[in-house]
Amino acid sequence: MSEQRRRGPMGGRGHGMRPVEKAKDFKGAMIKLFRYMGRYKIRFAIMFVFAVAGTIFTIVGPKILGKATTEVFNGLLAKINGTGGIDFAKIVTILLWTLGLYVLSACFTYVQSYVMTGISNDVSYSLRKDISKKMNRLPLNYYESRTTGEILSRVTNDVDTLQMSLNQSMTQLITSVTTLIGVLVMMLSINVWMTLVALLILPVSMVIINMVMKRSQKYFRDQQRYLGDVNGQIEENFGGHNVVKVFNKENDVLDEFEKDNHKLYESAWKSQFFSGMMMPIMQFVGNLGYVMVALMGGIFTIKGAIEVGDIQSFFQYIRSFTQPIQQIAQVTNLLQSSAAASERVFEFLEEPEEDQKVENPVDIHGLSGDVQFEHVQFGYNPDRIIIHDFSSDIKDGQKIAIVGPTGAGKTTMVKLLMRFYDVNGGAIKVDGHNIKDFNRSQLREMFGMVLQDTWLFSGTIMENIRYGRLDATDEEVIAAAKAAHIHNFIMQQPGGYNMILDEETSNISQGQKQLLTIARAILADNKILILDEATSSVDTRTEMRIQKAMDNLMKGRTSFVIAHRLSTIKDADLILVMKDGDIIEQGSHEELLAKKGFYADLYNSQFERAEAV
Repeated sequence: MSEQRRRGPMGGRGHGMRPVEKAKDFKGAMIKLFRYMGRYKIRFAIMFVFAVAGTIFTIVGPKILGKATTEVFNGLLAKINGTGGIDFAKIVTILLWTLGLYVLSACFTYVQSYVMTGISNDVSYSLRKDISKKMNRLPLNYYESRTTGEILSRVTNDVDTLQMSLNQSMTQLITSVTTLIGVLVMMLSINVWMTLVALLILPVSMVIINMVMKRSQKYFRDQQRYLGDVNGQIEENFGGHNVVKVFNKENDVLDEFEKDNHKLYESAWKSQFFSGMMMPIMQFVGNLGYVMVALMGGIFTIKGAIEVGDIQSFFQYIRSFTQPIQQIAQVTNLLQSSAAASERVFEFLEEPEEDQKVENPVDIHGLSGDVQFEHVQFGYNPDRIIIHDFSSDIKDGQKIAIVGPTGAGKTTMVKLLMRFYDVNGGAIKVDGHNIKDFNRSQLREMFGMVLQDTWLFSGTIMENIRYGRLDATDEEVIAAAKAAHIHNFIMQQPGGYNMILDEETSNISQGQKQLLTIARAILADNKILILDEATSSVDTRTEMRIQKAMDNLMKGRTSFVIAHRLSTIKDADLILVMKDGDIIEQGSHEELLAKKGFYADLYNSQFERAEAV
């Protein structure tokens, strides 16, 4: 199952999941993220001011509270010596001031938290929006070279990681740095020597942070990569679970999933372990500094160099001094995770895009369905050309069949026609205009498609058919359903056209889903039709009904029909026979049979198999 990839929307196969690069450039990834968030600079400024203000009010609190302790201590000494007593009114005033500062600090902290939550949500919303738009501008080969799980991981896991880490790390970083600076200033104002002793823990802390960062960054990158692998596995296995069961590959799939899941477990365990061990180690280092300062503070108090209240304040500042260091260490790990996710997201947003628009584009209105292939050359790899020199002049309203063995390149012609890929040489023209002179979106408005792989979204039957033309009336939708021979079936369903289709709709067969997509194409009423094995999923009787509807649909429209059953395209105006990526024969059914070449062999072999059956 590891080598199996789901077929893309045009029938092409993916080339497997590529290793995902993560956080190779931490600085570059963070610069891109901050540039992206530049649109929120005013709100960032507000958040910054409130975060700093709230932190400063918190820092000042212990200094004022220490004065209350000093007042109590001096009052007790005065009472013991008989020279006075405790001034409770002054103590209450000091405590009320302290309480007011803490309440004000809480208000400022609430505002900055509220603003930062809005910013992180808006960033994730904008990123998902930009990613969604980017998906529509990427060339088809991007999707054919990656699994769906890998791409979805950018939209879900990576953006969620950014949102969470932004919300937690930004304000934490600001308050921690502010606290560190503010507490240092307050400690110096109390006693320089005690402050120097407290600062001895900084080099030890920095060494520990650096060691953990080097180890954890690697495991955070691995965790993101293996998470993408596991997502790809789940998407692939659930999408093909019927095939897995048919071939009794449950154990193989489970074994392969267990391998990727174990790698994810190992990387997640190690990254979280190193992240989790940071706090207790830093607390231990901080407690050592706390003990040393307590001893020195006692000595200075005995000598009368500082007051008792200052000792109490300094103890609080010591605790407040080590805490932001611990928080910065935690934020560092969050930033590593942010950088890894940010690099993946912006790597996706910076992928080369298709040119969506051209200068002075051709207007599609009034154009006919004439199509010209002029000495077309093409290869998915420029060094390996598979279509060497193909020319054909197709008139409006003609039915063109493209036949050949599996892998011959039939769908490639359609991809070139709709400009999912550009030709390496020659030109493809619609009504005399090179398709490169159209805006891509307008060019594709000329084409209606019915693919071998059906695609229906969660919604009513009416909405699914109307997807072909959103301004269609209910009557037009019903008429299209009747033309596709699906109306009677719809009316037998609970709710009729208002029945909801979803993944759990078990009473809709593959053939009936195909009929709904055919009704959608009929409703779209495009000038050029592309039918890629449109009747491959239905039984013979249903195929005959659809074929009649298709014949009516294709009247007056240029139609390209990709077919394996040659009996269904005998009336085609032109049959293109492909083999090994090249067109080796072309002509009508009778002309090709008369040549007794490759097409004749294909047709006779199918006829003989039908006779044998």
